[in-house]
Amino acid sequence: MKQAQQVGALLGLDDETVAALALPPVRGDAALDPTEPVTYRLQEALQVYGSALHELIREEFGDGIMSAIDFSLEFEREPDPKGDRVKLTWSGKFLPYKVW
Repeated sequence: MKQAQQVGALLGLDDETVAALALPPVRGDAALDPTEPVTYRLQEALQVYGSALHELIREEFGDGIMSAIDFSLEFEREPDPKGDRVKLTWSGKFLPYKVW
């Protein structure tokens, strides 16, 4: 809470916002609103391309997964004459499956 108060003082935030800064992050289903258009489209893209991406990862790296823990995401605007585009770059460490 101390850090949230320091940030709040620096940025001139109200008490409610400072209290929200101190809350633990919400992940998983609780963090998603499937009716929100951007969230819906991202889920849709994974539903459409997820299987193909899985096969491409297996082909390139072997059996395993892309880590969502050791992970980074870059976001940028990509100018385009037909309308600007959203460019997302996902980078996750490859973790091979272990044979026990």
